[in-house]
Amino acid sequence: MSRAIEKAGGIPNQFTGDGIMALFGVETGPAKGCRDAIAAAKSMVRELAALSLALADELAEPLLMGIGLHAGPAIVGRMGHGVAMYLTAVGDTVNVASRLQDLTKQYQCQLVISEATAQRADLDVTGFSRYELTVRNRSEPVAIRTIDDLDKLARQF
Repeated sequence: MSRAIEKAGGIPNQFTGDGIMALFGVETGPAKGCRDAIAAAKSMVRELAALSLALADELAEPLLMGIGLHAGPAIVGRMGHGVAMYLTAVGDTVNVASRLQDLTKQYQCQLVISEATAQRADLDVTGFSRYELTVRNRSEPVAIRTIDDLDKLARQF
């Protein structure tokens, strides 16, 4: 997954269990960062499908992954101390992205993307289910789209 993220222009950032947080647009800005994140998501899904196929004899069912994409302001910088210092991001945007990823289980989809992120990427998501929801620790609702199959996204990503 890290290679797919890096190839798309992202920075693999934090690894927690089987989860990964990646940063996009740190050097290129939000619009390109959003497009790159979508490209990485598509590549990650393809890579996981290939891994599932390669391990089919050992797996009871194919491996699944859920991805949450959200863009916005964040505090980005080097945090930690000594050898544990690394580039990361903190703030509301990071928290919302994490919560969107959690929602992939509820909606049984590959991707939950905020409409703001899709708009920044100039991605037409009007053909996908839309929801407005209140995300924990946030007073304003977030408009999201759920995408059950990333292959259905526009080919430009």
